[in-house]
Amino acid sequence: MKPRLLSELVELMQPAAVEVLGDDRMVGPDVVTDNRHVTDGAMFVAIPGERVDGHAYAPAAEAAGASCVVGMYQTDADVPHLLGEDSVQTLSWIARAVVAEARARGLTSIGVTGSSGKTSTKDLIAQLLERRGPTVAPVGSQNNEIGVPLTATRVDDDTRFLVSEMGARGIGHIGWLTSLVPLDIAVVLNVGQAHVGEFGGIDATAMAKAELIEDLGPDGWAVLHADDPLVAAMAGKTDGRIAWVGTGELPDGDLRVAARDVRIDALSRPRFTLEVTDADGTRTADVQLGVIGRHQVGNALSAAAVGVIVGMDVDDIAAALGEAVARSSWRMALSTLPGDALLLNDAYNANPDSMAAALRTAADIVEANRADHPDARLVAVLGDMLELGAGAVDAHIGIGRLAADLRFDEVVAVGEHAADVVRGAAEGVSVARVATREATASSLSLGPGDVVLIKGSRGIGLEAVATALEEEAK
Repeated sequence: MKPRLLSELVELMQPAAVEVLGDDRMVGPDVVTDNRHVTDGAMFVAIPGERVDGHAYAPAAEAAGASCVVGMYQTDADVPHLLGEDSVQTLSWIARAVVAEARARGLTSIGVTGSSGKTSTKDLIAQLLERRGPTVAPVGSQNNEIGVPLTATRVDDDTRFLVSEMGARGIGHIGWLTSLVPLDIAVVLNVGQAHVGEFGGIDATAMAKAELIEDLGPDGWAVLHADDPLVAAMAGKTDGRIAWVGTGELPDGDLRVAARDVRIDALSRPRFTLEVTDADGTRTADVQLGVIGRHQVGNALSAAAVGVIVGMDVDDIAAALGEAVARSSWRMALSTLPGDALLLNDAYNANPDSMAAALRTAADIVEANRADHPDARLVAVLGDMLELGAGAVDAHIGIGRLAADLRFDEVVAVGEHAADVVRGAAEGVSVARVATREATASSLSLGPGDVVLIKGSRGIGLEAVATALEEEAK
């Protein structure tokens, strides 16, 4: 944010219920929740946690250069304190003030949600918009009640675009996030099985995702995937204009962005004809994505729609998509292991939809590899998919069956539902076994052209398996 006097920031935050203890001073530009990330002048937000209380780190934040502590009570740090009833709520008030000020001068605010693909799409959108002007977007997957406002506080006087990734654990969460960061463009990717245990079912998931578009004004834009019936059904829930994206026939709307003639290369990178139709007619451009996986086509179309809405030329959009990379860690990251085996590291998170996309991507890659390595094997190390509720057993069995249908040669399952994955895979996979995370890497035997996929929910920590395999390559 723009550095300013603490008193000026508090005035901008009104009617927030906060009080200031200590002298007035300049604060900013950074707002952080980790004392290790403090920069000169930063505001340190002290958040109580289950294991540690951020207030205890306030003196360390002061020593690192923090100009102010945002918290719930005064600490031993000898700097001004901005106090409220709840630290996260106070952070949200700061973010709301910064964004409101920026939108008044012309900032365009874009939000992205969906059961899967949010982070990849956010990264693609950011890389397109950076061609148009200074852009702020989350680092990694900062999509909750802390990450969204933290990202928003990075907006300054030069920022032209703010991209927010918005997740939810229940009804009302996304609506609250959009009250902090009102949107001009709202992108809904899909409605899947992620977190159905928390939402209470897929219909409730759809209701929660639809909150992203419900407060759009008539000049706002809802970017909706026509290929997903639950997303398509959201069109009546917004006063904004509709931009339809997809690979099939698209409904009438203010803007239609389609992918035609989709092809996949040897590394599972999609190529397609981008087709954009609006009041000015239809324009096309060839797109060769650098990111991996057939599922990235839909993500790229959403990014392209945002590009068109902000005034980008279709050829420029196609070029930007071709140059875009996967910026966030452990998401469809492809690397070479000893003996010319390939590691597909998608270990950041998992749900049934993203798991299926990753399995299909690995299968596409190994099929291409078999032109040079006829005996190339297809291996998957699969961790639990968390937060699926009562449907967890069937979902894990289903993923095992999909691995069998895709003709995986080996499936190694890790976690409480490992036996369910193995049960689903057993009839069609030569080797289907349960293993511990610690023993998995050393138990794999990989040869030329083999492809090994690493995929599981964040809480399972399968990135450690990928790291162990990569360490062996050094």
